Amino acid sequence: MEVTGLITIEEAKAYLRIDGNEEDNLIARLIASSERLCLDTLRKEAPEETAAFKMAVLFSVAYLYEYREDADYHNLLLTLRSLLFGERKEAF
Repeated sequence: MEVTGLITIEEAKAYLRIDGNEEDNLIARLIASSERLCLDTLRKEAPEETAAFKMAVLFSVAYLYEYREDADYHNLLLTLRSLLFGERKEAF
């Protein structure tokens, strides 16, 4: 699984308010999935370190962590589009 490295496990854990290390593998997978979701939403292959991108990834990580049993992916994608609208390319 590809991780771009813009969001570290430590940053995500601080955002999620998680102290232990038991879920580090899950959090790493959530970061990778979230970064891919955000890149797909932006219609880009490589991330740019912007505040909007980082917040969108952290939001997505938190959403996927909180709702890992019953996530509403359509709602998540709509929210990501709203957060990243200003940086989104018109087409691939």
